[in-house]
Amino acid sequence: MRQKIILILFFIGISTTYAQTSIQEQLDSIKGEISTLKKVENSHFMLRGFAQFGLDASSDNVSFNMTSFNPILLWRLGNKFLFESEIEMEYMDNQYNLSLGYANASYLVANGITIKVGKILVPFGVFGEKLHPSWVNKLSDAPLGLGHDNGMLPMADIGVEIRGGVQLGLSKLSYSVYTVNGPRLKDGTASQTEAGMLSYENFNDNNKNKAIGSRLGFLPFSNSCLEIGFSAYYAKPGAATSPFANDTVNMDINYKDVKAVLSAIDFSFVKTFTPISGLIDIKSQYNNSAISDATYVNPDTTGMIKTGRYTFKNNSNAFYLQVAYRPTLVNNKILKNVEFVGRYSNYNMPLGSLWYSQQSQLSYGINYWFSWRTVLKLGYQTTSGVPAAMSMNSNTNMNMATNTVNIFQIYLATGL
Repeated sequence: MRQKIILILFFIGISTTYAQTSIQEQLDSIKGEISTLKKVENSHFMLRGFAQFGLDASSDNVSFNMTSFNPILLWRLGNKFLFESEIEMEYMDNQYNLSLGYANASYLVANGITIKVGKILVPFGVFGEKLHPSWVNKLSDAPLGLGHDNGMLPMADIGVEIRGGVQLGLSKLSYSVYTVNGPRLKDGTASQTEAGMLSYENFNDNNKNKAIGSRLGFLPFSNSCLEIGFSAYYAKPGAATSPFANDTVNMDINYKDVKAVLSAIDFSFVKTFTPISGLIDIKSQYNNSAISDATYVNPDTTGMIKTGRYTFKNNSNAFYLQVAYRPTLVNNKILKNVEFVGRYSNYNMPLGSLWYSQQSQLSYGINYWFSWRTVLKLGYQTTSGVPAAMSMNSNTNMNMATNTVNIFQIYLATGL
């Protein structure tokens, strides 16, 4: 009898232990599901972006142009991690282009310190990073030298960036420091007329050097109406090996020690003035590019440099000043949505290069804002100067042919 009682108590103990274990496992499973749900609740997805459609009319041509749609995907996990990417879909000049504008991940280390990795918008000046979206840009295209096509500045690149800001009493200081793959120096083997140009947005580097850059932005007033920015950028864009390794005549030429130094100053002022019943918005940026001396080869010596080799001072600069006024304080519901804008820009490429040009541009516009992110732009633009090098003789003097192009533009832009 005693043995039976002991056996019964033994089985009861095992059953109780198993039940407790089973309950604990269920509790752990429920806790895991709750934790997962919390993470899902802290995860947010958003679709933003912008689109544009327009018409360009000149004395020679009238064409619907620049149809583009740029969706921006944003995903946030908690309060620390953010992923963002922009897909560029554009139909222009009878061609459809699909590309990745940028794609990167950001992590908030602490207040005022964020690390970003991936393909980033390079914070050189402010236009490329902050003002280029079609509904933010108050005119229908970019200032001379600052666009995607043959621009003198980096727009996007693959690398690492540390950015943030600090409070300085009533003032503020923003900063950004980054390292990216950097540009490539065009050596003329693919297109002889582009020898000495820089090519940005390279997915693969052509050497072991990395470009480094930074921007400091100073906002002296407590309302942040004024910002002055300073940008610097250094790179060695030449290939590690000579592009003429198989050319017995020019095999001594290489570009591995060529250096590129870029600098910029940008200015932004936005403030409402009661005496003029509206908002004044001023933007400006000066950019300079200096590439160290190098020898380039022009295989076509007829009418050009007789030796087939040439060099030039490889310095470029670009500048723009834009002023906009919107009578936001008037009582008329239509007039307060009208904006007047004017912009002057110029772009000077190196004299002596086969891609030399010197252009200036005046742009005028009247915008009507249907909402804070949808705008109809009416603009008139005059571009004049030397559009491209026509010829070069042995003394590197240019035969410069100037011309003027006038364009009337109508564009509709919206931010998603």
